[in-house]
Amino acid sequence: MSKLFLVPTPVGNLEDMTFRAVRILREADLILAEDTRTTGFLLKHFEIQNRMQSHHKFNEHRTVEWIVSQIKEGKNIALASDAGTPGISDPGFLLVRECLKQGIEVECLPGATAFVPALIDSGLPADRFCFEGFLPQKKGRQTRLEELALETRTLVIYESPFRIVKTLTQLAEYMGEDRPASISREISKLHEETVRGSLKELISHFTVNEPRGEFVLVITGKEKKHFT
Repeated sequence: MSKLFLVPTPVGNLEDMTFRAVRILREADLILAEDTRTTGFLLKHFEIQNRMQSHHKFNEHRTVEWIVSQIKEGKNIALASDAGTPGISDPGFLLVRECLKQGIEVECLPGATAFVPALIDSGLPADRFCFEGFLPQKKGRQTRLEELALETRTLVIYESPFRIVKTLTQLAEYMGEDRPASISREISKLHEETVRGSLKELISHFTVNEPRGEFVLVITGKEKKHFT
């Protein structure tokens, strides 16, 4: 039976690619790529020759119906984002939802994602956590920050180098400067770095040191109050 495969790709180190992921990309009838140039580099590295088509946040609403029709006609299609697992702050949800609605089998391979190593490396509680992805940039941002300030689970947030200091500063305003946190950047790459400390200390660090790379911010949840 034909199906949709979600194929995680390395977030930095190509050695993190799985044997199964390589096989699926090689055997698929079509590869949907967030950026065909990025995925093309990956395919070349693993000596995979296959047909690609763009599938990203700007065109996914228009392409979903056609992709579903191709799978129904018997084609196996693989979806790969630029880095990490499709659907995690990357295109994938709309296509998965429509495939399931149409009775099409969906199979997500286990593999690389940025927030898991960042969470474990942080040294903060990982038994219960809340993955936020990217915070709203404008509309709803203040409301979300107010809600997150009350969250008791460890928080995981993605951020770009251009907004990291601003985001840290806003989090400190709502959560307090002393809230313990950790930032991991360039995960699995040559210049991988994890910086731990209070929100105030992280603000100071990245004010002095120019932020570079993609960031995963891990923040301790609000301390629960115990009443007797």
